[in-house]
Amino acid sequence: MTPVSALVSFAFVAGMLTIIPGLDTALVLRSAMTRGRRHAFATALGINTGVLLWGAGAALGVTALLTASQVAYTVLRYAGAAYLVWFGVTLVRRSLSGGAAEPGPAVTAASGGAYRAWMRGVATNLLNPKVGVFYVAMLPQFIPKGSPHLLMGLLLALVHNVEGLAWFTVLIFGTTVARRRLSGERVHRWTDRMTGVVLVGFGLRLALSDH
Repeated sequence: MTPVSALVSFAFVAGMLTIIPGLDTALVLRSAMTRGRRHAFATALGINTGVLLWGAGAALGVTALLTASQVAYTVLRYAGAAYLVWFGVTLVRRSLSGGAAEPGPAVTAASGGAYRAWMRGVATNLLNPKVGVFYVAMLPQFIPKGSPHLLMGLLLALVHNVEGLAWFTVLIFGTTVARRRLSGERVHRWTDRMTGVVLVGFGLRLALSDH
C-alpha cells in the first residue's frame, strides 16, 4: 500500500463515518440554529482539533492505552458521559427557565463566545473514548510499512478533518438559511431543549456501554 492509496482508502472509510448523524452533528446544528455561523464553525473547528489530537495519539500509540487498559477506558468513558449529561441537563434547564443556554468552560468575557464554542467542541470530542478506539483500530491499517507513523497519522486525521469540515459547512449553511425563517426565542429554546435531550441520551448510552 502506497501513502496515496492509503489516504484514498481512509478517505472513503472516514467519509462514511462523517455523514452518519451523531453527537458532533447535534452540537454543530445546535450552534448554527441558536448562535449563528460563527459559533457553529468554531464548534466544528473544535471537534476537528480533537480529531487531530486523537490521530496524533493513535499514531504515537498513546491512545492504545484505551484498548489495553480497561481502567483507562472506563475512567475516560465516565468522564465523557458525565460531561455530556451535565451539558445536556444544563441546556434543558436553562431553556425551561428562559435563561440563555450557554454552558461551557469558564473563560473571560474578552475571550468571546466563539472560543467557548471551540473549547466545547474540543472537550466533547476528546472525552469520547470511542473516537480514540476508532483511531487505534483503524489508523494502523492505513499506515504503509516504512512510513513515519506520526506524520502519516496526522495526514490521515487531516483527511478526516477536511471531510468533516466540508460536511459541517453544508449543515451550517443549510441550517442558517432555515434559521432566518425560524428565528425567535421560542425556536432557540426548543432547539436547546431537544439538543439537551440528545446529549443526555448520548451520555447515558456511553456510561452504560461495556465497550
